[in-house]
Amino acid sequence: MTKYTNLLPRFINYVKKDTRSDEKSIAIPSTESQVAFATELVGELKKLKLQDVHTSSKSGYVLATLPGNLPEDKEGKTIGFIAHMDTADFNAQNIKPQIIKNYDGESDITLGDGHYRLSPKEFSNLKNYAGHDLVTTDGTTLLGADDKAGIAEIITAVEYLNDHPEIKHGEIKIGIGPDEEIGTGADNFDVTEFGADIAYTVDGGPLGELEYETFNAAQAKLKMIGKNVHPATAKGVMINALQLAFDFHAQLPQREVPEKTDGRQGFFHLVELNGTVDEAEMSYIIRDHDRQKFEARKRLFKEIVAEMNAGFDTKRIILELKDQYYNMREVIEKDMTVVELAKKAMENLKIKPIIYPVRGGTDGSKISFMGLPTPNLFAGGENMHSRFEYISVQVMEQATSVILEIVTEVAKQNS
Repeated sequence: MTKYTNLLPRFINYVKKDTRSDEKSIAIPSTESQVAFATELVGELKKLKLQDVHTSSKSGYVLATLPGNLPEDKEGKTIGFIAHMDTADFNAQNIKPQIIKNYDGESDITLGDGHYRLSPKEFSNLKNYAGHDLVTTDGTTLLGADDKAGIAEIITAVEYLNDHPEIKHGEIKIGIGPDEEIGTGADNFDVTEFGADIAYTVDGGPLGELEYETFNAAQAKLKMIGKNVHPATAKGVMINALQLAFDFHAQLPQREVPEKTDGRQGFFHLVELNGTVDEAEMSYIIRDHDRQKFEARKRLFKEIVAEMNAGFDTKRIILELKDQYYNMREVIEKDMTVVELAKKAMENLKIKPIIYPVRGGTDGSKISFMGLPTPNLFAGGENMHSRFEYISVQVMEQATSVILEIVTEVAKQNS
């Protein structure tokens, strides 16, 4: 029997709550469902007798403190653990998680009414979970393990420390933030208000992931202004905004897209195209691990727009380019203590650390540049942001144990 008896029920309770964020909203958090969930978390953390439990009016983060139980002269570093409450842009209403006990690692898993299936033939990562209990979707929604798993693991670890005062630890800070999935969640994070010396996001994927290198990221939005006339008299007059969009896209490197790149290879990703002959809008994300290559990608956008606009007597393409986050390796590699600490904790638990450049970002990307080094720990999710999302209960337990081992390792170093 697991020693974390509340971990799975807590996780199931969390994922049933719709907390999808909304990129079009200017509110903080971006959705009322996140506000409601934050209120529930505040109540739960107060019941666990944590201190200074509140929702930051500035950032929307739920913040709390577990005081240390070491002698004052042995307290050492204050550690923070961070997760996010929002889910991605996939159906998150009426989530009905299903539990597959003792999965055999070979069979297809029927999702809900059977219209969709999780098959090892399509998702080979399932073969890693023979003997595990899996939580899946019913095929109609995402699961929300990204990042309800991280929240459940952090709070369960704190609960375990409360129930076992014999485990010595320093002060621990908790931060549960909104809007990570739309890239704005950490914009208003206040490092001073949080009060940690080092921190970790618990927002990674499979067992052992330890990430301190992320993409540099930008968002590009383009507006194409056309001129619509009747096609019978269009020659030399019509300017088709949709054709402008196609022409722009055709000038980008056609192999530098997510589906044709991996590792440290960057990309341009067209995520949205809407419009008519009269007006069209495009939205891209731009990613690269290398800062110089990242800047070159943004320059290419500007150059294509300038060249296309030069062919008209008025500006027909308007570009809005915004940086989202940077590669946190630039900060963390200056002092690898926080990474080595997590690596040692995993090794103490016989978990092999998997360190590689993640093809994405976390709130830790921004927070690290605010002065708080914040690498990312595994939380256990697989196939995230989709109806095929699932997670192993046993890996969630191991993630919880890693949090506790980091805490006790710091306490040992201070004793």
